Amino acid sequence: MVDAATMAEGAYEDELPLDRLSAFTDGVLAIAVTIIVLEIGISSRAAHHLLPSILHHWPAYLAYVTSFLTLGVVWLQHSAIISTLRAADAKLYRLNIVILLLAAFVPFPTKLMAEFIATGGAERVAAVFYGVTMLALSIAVTAFGRYAASDHLRVKDQVEADRISFAMRHSPSFVLYAVGIGVSLVVPTIGIAIYLVSALERGARSPAQIGSRRLFGRRP
Repeated sequence: MVDAATMAEGAYEDELPLDRLSAFTDGVLAIAVTIIVLEIGISSRAAHHLLPSILHHWPAYLAYVTSFLTLGVVWLQHSAIISTLRAADAKLYRLNIVILLLAAFVPFPTKLMAEFIATGGAERVAAVFYGVTMLALSIAVTAFGRYAASDHLRVKDQVEADRISFAMRHSPSFVLYAVGIGVSLVVPTIGIAIYLVSALERGARSPAQIGSRRLFGRRP
């Protein structure tokens, strides 16, 4: 039989550092939030009517704010989850890659939403596509958090990790995104507003509620 010490040694051999995972995530998210602002542009021919042109681009501002806040919330949640761990493993790295795959993709649906709001049928397609992307990103972050909390070996504060996992499971973001996608099929602008509400709701929970002992009545 394999004794406990041998099993523990094998488990430690499977561990990977958290610092590289965090650094890569921070870098990708920083690039993504920088790219989305580049989608806001005004033609040089608008010099004689600059203020109306600036105001006319409100869909781009809405898309930028929604995407920036969403990616910011992903960073907050990711940081809260990582703070409970002492090490990672290959599966956690792979789940993290899925998060980054979707986060790096966000500028594309953001551009579509900025360009095609108030453009007939294309508006609905852009809003729904944006919502599906954000829903997938939310699912990826939740899967990452739940896996991190499920492995007792890597968790340095299992009680805190369980609380984070509970908070993420009970976040209404999935429902809000689903409602937003459905509403976008009828009134895209309202659907986009719901996506923004989802980002604001999640932002209010992170890290003040996700990853904070005060949420559960404990003092730090």
